[in-house]
Amino acid sequence: MLDLDKKTFEDEVLKADGYVFVDFYGDGCVPCQALMPKVHEFADTYGDKLKFTSLNTTKARRLAIAQKVLGLPVMAIYKDGEKVEELVKDDCTPESIEAMIKKYI
Repeated sequence: MLDLDKKTFEDEVLKADGYVFVDFYGDGCVPCQALMPKVHEFADTYGDKLKFTSLNTTKARRLAIAQKVLGLPVMAIYKDGEKVEELVKDDCTPESIEAMIKKYI
């Protein structure tokens, strides 16, 4: 799992070839922290088929807003610089995250 910041997001996500999973999380987001071990498990399981990244929105607030991340947690799939699917807030369950991942591997 690659930790992103505002300097690396463009190259690693927007300019990347293929599909990229992005976990948008925040330091004070309790649901984000609860999901993090499962997301890391998915990265270990599916990381050879899908690029897994994460962005701490607490440290990159403007970037998160530019990506239309207005609530947390958000799990998104990008392709060719465009967000093709996302799960937001209560839709972010381990089951729904894994189902979304499986559509793009």
